[in-house]
Amino acid sequence: NSKGVPYEFIQEDLINKSQTLIQLNPVYHKVPVLVVDGKPIPESLVILEYIDEVWNDKDWQLLPKDPYIRARIRFWAGFIYQKLLPNCHTIISTFGEEQDKVAREFIEYLNILEDGLKKEFPWLWRLIVAVCPW
Repeated sequence: NSKGVPYEFIQEDLINKSQTLIQLNPVYHKVPVLVVDGKPIPESLVILEYIDEVWNDKDWQLLPKDPYIRARIRFWAGFIYQKLLPNCHTIISTFGEEQDKVAREFIEYLNILEDGLKKEFPWLWRLIVAVCPW
């Protein structure tokens, strides 16, 4: 909780989703969902931006102030959500030729992401390399 805002964490069974989750996120039925004053805000990126905007008086922002850099971060976050995450799910749920094909696509997307981060955010790339155990 880097912003120091109090919250309650509720564990959700992702296989047997609760009616509460379905009511809070009726479109995707997915976590996370942030509920503020009884109003649900679904989806990770939307939640992060909301937190950054509402609790902007805290010591630091989750996203930089510069609108261009914010836009580039949103672009790469969207790339991860649209290209990498779906392939992760497919890789673990398929076998044989289909799995091999998706794994090759996944590696291509990782290379694109790596090149993009190295070029646009070298400081972030150095941090990722330093903290990830590969």
